[in-house]
Amino acid sequence: QVDLVESGGGLVEPGGSLRLSCTVSTSTFTMRLMGWYRRDPGKRHERRELVATITAAGDTNYADSVKGRFTISADNTKNTAYLQMDSLKPEDTSVYYCKAEVGLLSSIQTHWGRGTQVTVSS
Repeated sequence: QVDLVESGGGLVEPGGSLRLSCTVSTSTFTMRLMGWYRRDPGKRHERRELVATITAAGDTNYADSVKGRFTISADNTKNTAYLQMDSLKPEDTSVYYCKAEVGLLSSIQTHWGRGTQVTVSS
């Protein structure tokens, strides 16, 4: 059983900041990677777009559109990942989804959160 709980979305003015959190509950699996993806509500037929990921070893990866503005971090003791979003732009408006890749022996599973809305508007 793996559960993801996201928090931190909301409405912010352009240039403002938000921090998203995602906590993964599991008593069986080992965390391999956590990340954030986004997708507009009207585009459910499209794939979620990468925002940022972080591995258990701390290696990070960012979409070009957010480099220098967003920072992903993780507290492995709490199975929690954070996305600090600064200098937000209207085009960052989207539903943000937490992704967790967990493993058990040679098996790897991917789990998604339900999404949290981020709106950047004046």
